[in-house]
Amino acid sequence: MKRRWGTAAATAVMAVALVGCGPAPWNLPSADGGDASSPAPSPSVSRTAVPPPVPNDLSSGSTERQVTAGAVTGSLNYWSDLSMDRWSATALKPVSLSLVTTVSPDDGQKVYLQKATMIAVPGNAQGDMSPLAPTSDQSATNPGYLVLSPYSYSQTFYVGEVPPEATFVTIRFTYDFLVQTTPTSDEFAKQTATDSITVAIAAASEADGG
Repeated sequence: MKRRWGTAAATAVMAVALVGCGPAPWNLPSADGGDASSPAPSPSVSRTAVPPPVPNDLSSGSTERQVTAGAVTGSLNYWSDLSMDRWSATALKPVSLSLVTTVSPDDGQKVYLQKATMIAVPGNAQGDMSPLAPTSDQSATNPGYLVLSPYSYSQTFYVGEVPPEATFVTIRFTYDFLVQTTPTSDEFAKQTATDSITVAIAAASEADGG
């Protein structure tokens, strides 16, 4: 009897020793083959870049500006009779303007507009593209159009077809003024003012009414 008890006890000790030599539960591989002690990977978050909004100076229908050239200050109003959702790349896009000037000091001399020039430059987020051919309104009378308040100048220019990848067009204006040196003089001083507006190009589906 004593021999059997000693044999059973020895067997039990060996079993405990064998169990103790196994890997710890926290070091066991996980069901998916990974290490159970490693933290679960966090899900990746994808971010989509949102393009900046396209500027549009005529989004409200019109815009007013002031330009200065020497003693001459010009007040300008720009608008378009074509709705903004029709300003597509292929459309003929009208831009109208009105201009009136004041001169300081006002000694009675007159101000004339000799020439107005428009250059349209299409562009997108990557930068400007090649400009369209310039358009000018040269006065047929000498010295020019009288634009001293209360007399004003009005004209409509047209922006032609632009590349399909253009998202806006920058319309640059140059105004050449002639100012009398004295109220009775036949001599004039030339002054030049520049201005620009940016108008968004409507997407093709929007312009088609889609």
